[in-house]
Amino acid sequence: MEGLTGLMISLIPALLWGTLPLVSAKVGGTPHHQVFGMTIGALFFSMALFFFIPPQLNAAVISVSLLSGLFWAVGQFYQFAAMKILGVSKTMPLSTGMQLAGVALCGIFIFREWDTAFRMIIGLSALALIVIGVLLTSRERRSKEKNTHPVFKGLVLLAVSTFGYISYLVILRLFRIDGWSAILPQSIGMIIGAVILSGKKVKMLHNRHTAFNIISGLMWAGGNLALLIATKLEGVAISFSMSQIGTVLSTLGGIFILGEKKTKNQMVFLLIGCTMIIFGGVLLGKTKN
Repeated sequence: MEGLTGLMISLIPALLWGTLPLVSAKVGGTPHHQVFGMTIGALFFSMALFFFIPPQLNAAVISVSLLSGLFWAVGQFYQFAAMKILGVSKTMPLSTGMQLAGVALCGIFIFREWDTAFRMIIGLSALALIVIGVLLTSRERRSKEKNTHPVFKGLVLLAVSTFGYISYLVILRLFRIDGWSAILPQSIGMIIGAVILSGKKVKMLHNRHTAFNIISGLMWAGGNLALLIATKLEGVAISFSMSQIGTVLSTLGGIFILGEKKTKNQMVFLLIGCTMIIFGGVLLGKTKN
């Protein structure tokens, strides 16, 4: 029964994070509205959690968690910016694949995780699946008048986003900061990052787009909390792998809910690519066993 409970909790991040881009896209607004509203929601959630489970805070935890939150803001802002160019159905599998590959490379070169031949074989196989999956999801429809500029710009934005997301995760691990303790100062760093990225536009963010995007922040924070709980119950490998299922939800939602157009060939390649990315994420989880 306990194992079933852990697996069910492991699916919560996939459900919340997979539908989050769809909710944010439906609500609308610029990436500034989306990130600012989202960080407010995450801050509300972490403040409420603070009174139920007071964390152990010190100078190191606060400073590192704040920096982690700043990196997250960069990752989320540029992911939203890429969605405006590429659409949700293309951005999310690309973003997930790039993050998985980036985290795996950090595991190799920074944390020396793949310390056996078995882990190296599994890990490299997983990376190969992810790279191929990303290439398949990014296939463009054939056209005599190709305009690659928007696609290139979207990929550059995703590269910056991936750097922000990976840094937000890696810095906590480098300094061995517990996830529970990081939640509140991290959310403060997130909102500071959103204000910095908005610049002078922050004065124009007091409208319904920002307010409704608070829902996205609550969804992200709920998924983050569920992942922390699932990690304790099921371990990193299973909980991390299960969270990747959300990519399929956001990809299919972009097509069937948001109405993003795809040809039949693109749909086939997109679904195959998503499957390969998810399977690659599952294999990466096996390297942590």
